[in-house]
Amino acid sequence: MNEKPIVADITQSFYDSMASQYDKFYLDWQSTTREEAAFLRELFQRSGFDASARILDCACGIGTQAIGLAALGYDVTGSDISAGELAEARKRAEENGVSICFRRADFRALSEVFSERFDIIIAMDNALPHMLTAADLEKAIRSIVGQLRDGGLFVASIRDYDRMLQEKPAHSAPYVHKTESGRRVLFQTWDWVGENYRFIQYIIDDGASLQVSKFACEYRAVRREEIGRLLCACGCREVRWEFPETTGFYQPIVIARK
Repeated sequence: MNEKPIVADITQSFYDSMASQYDKFYLDWQSTTREEAAFLRELFQRSGFDASARILDCACGIGTQAIGLAALGYDVTGSDISAGELAEARKRAEENGVSICFRRADFRALSEVFSERFDIIIAMDNALPHMLTAADLEKAIRSIVGQLRDGGLFVASIRDYDRMLQEKPAHSAPYVHKTESGRRVLFQTWDWVGENYRFIQYIIDDGASLQVSKFACEYRAVRREEIGRLLCACGCREVRWEFPETTGFYQPIVIARK
């Protein structure tokens, strides 16, 4: 059986149901858009790209990175598998006064939606590990690299699974945000089967009343070596990793040049 609809259904349902609450992951979503855009601009500049670069955010979600980059003057296109998150991203782009073309697309099949190639493609916030098999991950990377122009750049952030696979923790560390009415706590519980783990995302708002939301999805804990090898096999000539200890960003980042 083709696993493509299964992966898409799990991921799409997760993000569709969570779209209206996704900004709760951030203490201040608006500030985060500016901070992450500034971080990415510096990374792009160090790699030889200026504000004329055409960017595809192929896992744009509610637009956290795409909107911040568009506000800096980049020509940004956003795509995602979740219609719910795309609707939220369009609304937020309008509220922020930026023009972004948003398209619904599975990043394993970008050529079905886009005929053009991009200078830079990004996939932030642990998007690639939604590929639950090695075959699906290879499809995704081949599709993404295929939409890059020669000399183009792919940038993705991914959890440190090399470390996590040694321990296979049962839960994530909680985020605790102070809100106007109380506190918000976010964390995940993880149930491992081999290198895959099913997780439950909890969002607890403890304010005037107690509200608890939970959303289920699955990741595959993919090692850096596998990602690097696939990037090279799919046409990238240079792959490097940067880590939170030196970047200050919350996840390891892979940077690959076609």
